[in-house]
Amino acid sequence: MLLPDAVLARRVDTVAVIGAALTKAAMSAGHRKVAEQLGRPPSTVRGWFRRFRAAAARVAAHFSAWAHHLDPMLGAIEPAGSPGADALEAIGVAARAASLRLGPRPPWSWASVLTVGALLSNTNSPWLAL
Repeated sequence: MLLPDAVLARRVDTVAVIGAALTKAAMSAGHRKVAEQLGRPPSTVRGWFRRFRAAAARVAAHFSAWAHHLDPMLGAIEPAGSPGADALEAIGVAARAASLRLGPRPPWSWASVLTVGALLSNTNSPWLAL
């Protein structure tokens, strides 16, 4: 089954809502505050944060590879200070490279597309190879 680029597999909320929460977490916002701001249950937001933290290194590597594949002239992606921030930076750089090469699309839409909807997947199966 193909998923639209606005969603992630096995998640009720759109990737834009989840991405907004992850971005707020990178700015040191706690799950309760973010849940209140987004109108989501705290347990749901806490689950997103935990899953993203657990996969942060893999996410950063995956999106860094995509960024360099889409823009071979791209330099090194600078560390952002933490595994989660590094992953968000890599997502942003890859989304920009993808938009410039393939056409504009919101960054979190690219995050869904480039992970085939499995950004927060809890399985160990790898994403599509480049």
